[in-house]
Amino acid sequence: MPTRREIIQQFVPTSPLVRHLGIRLEAIEDGRARLVLPYRPELATIEDIVHGGAIASLIDTAGMAATWSDDSEPESMSGSTVTLNVNYVAAARGRDLTATAEVVRRGRSLVFSEVRVTKPDGRLVATGSVVQRLG
Repeated sequence: MPTRREIIQQFVPTSPLVRHLGIRLEAIEDGRARLVLPYRPELATIEDIVHGGAIASLIDTAGMAATWSDDSEPESMSGSTVTLNVNYVAAARGRDLTATAEVVRRGRSLVFSEVRVTKPDGRLVATGSVVQRLG
């Protein structure tokens, strides 16, 4: 049976919404994941400002990837976002965005992650927290 990490590595590129947004899984290790949202004009809300909904989707996907980043074999293939909080710190104008998610607590069925979204120069765009239910 594949591990959670192997499952998420296969899932991210095949998810219809993730593929539509162009999100890429750049790195994954136990408790951490890094994803990139490449800028495209279709993701803008006005001019070249990245839409907040695209950023929220990036945070949600990064939190999910971090949740599924361990080497254990899942009891179930199901999971869902329970809570998604997003704090927008600065506008992102025409730039690729990187989300770095880290698990801060892994319970039996709930996993809590913190996410930071940055511009290529490292400046903060948004922060978020994601709670995922496993099983």
